[in-house]
Amino acid sequence: MLLALVLLALVLLAAYRLYLRWGTRSGPGGAAREGQAAVLPRMKRRDFSLEQLREFNGARNPRILLAVNGKVFDVTKGSKFYGPDDTDAFQYILYKGMVGVKYCRVRSYGPYGIFAGRDASRGLATFRLDKDALRDEYDDLSDLNAVQMESVREWEMQFKEKYDYVGRLLKPGEEPSEYTDEEDTKDHTKQE
Repeated sequence: MLLALVLLALVLLAAYRLYLRWGTRSGPGGAAREGQAAVLPRMKRRDFSLEQLREFNGARNPRILLAVNGKVFDVTKGSKFYGPDDTDAFQYILYKGMVGVKYCRVRSYGPYGIFAGRDASRGLATFRLDKDALRDEYDDLSDLNAVQMESVREWEMQFKEKYDYVGRLLKPGEEPSEYTDEEDTKDHTKQE
């Protein structure tokens, strides 16, 4: 009888841990995370330095951006994949309540969260999801072989099809482009 109670307690504990880890993704918080991209206004076109890109990692800012092959994409609507993967990180979510739209901090985990706010090109090309696949300085990818560069281009095409292109990743010393509202609107309309 005691053994049965201990086993039952262990099963309940395991189920509770699984719920905490996975259940909250599809619950009300998970729905809010997925809906946050719809609530955030479309981002105006601009170019980013690596430092500026890091601000959009889903922990410091509700928007999640990442770069692939020198192009920056807004992957906020894919936050279940690209939300921060740091156990101490929080993602800001928007939710509609009786008082209006509010921000709420929730833990978020995504299998590709390491790429949030970063240049993901090398990691995607080499199929690595660890910090060694990231560079703190601008990465020209010149040491990648032809197969890896083709992989980067294929990832870029997938991101273009699924997410909004919001600008370029600037090389050191490169000046940002000035985008007109017309260019910005035309490109966003073309993608839809």
